[in-house]
Amino acid sequence: MLNSLKEVTDLKVDNQRLYSATHEEIKSGATTDIYFINTRDVLRSVNMLDTPVTAEIFTRTTGMFAGLAEVLELLKDAPVQIEALPEGEYFSPKEVVMRIRGAYGAFGYHETNLLGILSSSCAWATAARECVEAAGGKAVLSFGARHLHPAVAPVMEAIAVKFGGCAGASCILGAKLCGREPLGTIPHAAVLIMGDTVKLAKAYDESLPDNIGRTFLVDTFKDECEEALRLAEALGDRLGAVRLDTPGERGGVTAELVKEIRYRLDHAGFNRVKIVVSGGLNPARIKELSQAGADIFGVGSYIAHAVPMDMTMDLKEVNGKAIAKRGRLPGILENNRLIKIK
Repeated sequence: MLNSLKEVTDLKVDNQRLYSATHEEIKSGATTDIYFINTRDVLRSVNMLDTPVTAEIFTRTTGMFAGLAEVLELLKDAPVQIEALPEGEYFSPKEVVMRIRGAYGAFGYHETNLLGILSSSCAWATAARECVEAAGGKAVLSFGARHLHPAVAPVMEAIAVKFGGCAGASCILGAKLCGREPLGTIPHAAVLIMGDTVKLAKAYDESLPDNIGRTFLVDTFKDECEEALRLAEALGDRLGAVRLDTPGERGGVTAELVKEIRYRLDHAGFNRVKIVVSGGLNPARIKELSQAGADIFGVGSYIAHAVPMDMTMDLKEVNGKAIAKRGRLPGILENNRLIKIK
């Protein structure tokens, strides 16, 4: 770990790399704020670095708790005690979501990392769960990897599935991190290169194994209803679903469009073919499109762009004595929902 300001000054970084931090850099403290390392030097100089403290973490909003597993990995070797809410539980404003006891030198320098992990994880879990609840039991897939830096996209996808309740994720690593196989359809690029939706679908069907779902976009070249029927007639029972991702320039995916496609598929005897919708979905749109007949929802930006929650870590005890900065209540705040984790 980075133990002093001198070690920070001596740290050499190869700039010819992706800007994301490695696991080792995060655990070493290289992604923390510099003042936490300065503080180590100051406290060490007066023999107070290992002062026993109790820290509590809270936020001012309501949300779903997530990120504990990464916090535990971060502090795996630190001699500290941790109490926290179970992941997947909702918390209320200013409720203590985590309490850490131990020598300040054992974990204080990780304050930036701890808060960053919880801030983003709770936001993603909360947004994903909002979408899942809006879908009313229908599947929601996390398609948000393209909206984030690839260093953190897998974290978002895994959180959305494990705690947000999404049925799957398209990002390969994100799905694998939560013990799932990645799920997805096809990109418009494949249809554009092939030149015809049905031609692409037939090639896809012939070349990929049966355990890969047959779901195809129907908004690339022709009217969505026409393409949906062409696909259903061409693939028969092998077609699992059609996907609507109509761009805003052409009116986007509307309830009326979903209703018409559902009606025409049913009328032609293809009632088993499901309808997947994607493109700028949020809970309100999910409810509307679900009522119109959509079966599966691919959500990207709403989950990925969830505003990180402003997490705060306060010292509430020092050397066993209740203490707090102005505006906070001294001493630990009881929360019987916290469970001992470490």
